[in-house]
Amino acid sequence: MGTRAKLTIAYLGGSYSGWQRQDNARTVQGDLERGLAKLTGGHHVAVVGAGRTDAGVHAAGQVAHVDLPTAIPVDVLPRTLNQRLGADLRVRAAVTVSDDFHARRSALGKHYVYRILWREPGLPWLGARSAVLPPPTEPRTLELACRRLPGRRDWASFTVPDVAHRPTIRSIFRTEVVWRRTGLELHFFGEGFLRYQVRRMVGALLELGCGRMSTRRFADLLAHPSPGASVPTAPARGLTLERVYYRASEKLTLPAPPKGREEDASLW
Repeated sequence: MGTRAKLTIAYLGGSYSGWQRQDNARTVQGDLERGLAKLTGGHHVAVVGAGRTDAGVHAAGQVAHVDLPTAIPVDVLPRTLNQRLGADLRVRAAVTVSDDFHARRSALGKHYVYRILWREPGLPWLGARSAVLPPPTEPRTLELACRRLPGRRDWASFTVPDVAHRPTIRSIFRTEVVWRRTGLELHFFGEGFLRYQVRRMVGALLELGCGRMSTRRFADLLAHPSPGASVPTAPARGLTLERVYYRASEKLTLPAPPKGREEDASLW
């Protein structure tokens, strides 16, 4: 009988057509399965991910599970598998888990970060996981709107029509805005995210921050879900899946409703 292993995986998404295996494109799942086949003498080992990332999206802490033949020790898997992978994909850790562990169904939440730089950095590798965009002219509006995102609601306005026929209700537990001298980080903690949801939320926030979207329009997108609503999608280059949670965490708890100062309430 085989051994189920939990893998923690990191990758730069720029050269990948997303996570899910495809016949005619390079994908993260496909590369991992080809690497495992080399270890097993051609035996197919299915890699089951915690979720799909789109083309160009990165990961620092993606999680997957695999059922290994008994001949492969789990503790040496990162080293031996990484020798068979490209430089933009790494298995960071591998641990033995019970047979009822499932990378997707056992997950309690995910943490995504969207990174923005105001200009291209002098050192090219510093911008590998950041979108380069102009700074917002109304940063306070952007930040207040981001604070309004946590809660359980229908996020259909922030996905695309081809997936909107599936359930689109999700919980966002927490958001954080981190301003830096050279850019901005937007953190999103949620139970799970729809296709393009994070990038479309960021797109809407940036439209607000640049004065191209009204606060009323943003409130309507939240209050009146509309699949395929006219919302820009932020570039994939800036998005990273930072972590998948399998244990309870304060980051996965809905915060108390904001008391709301007058300037906050005036947005809505």
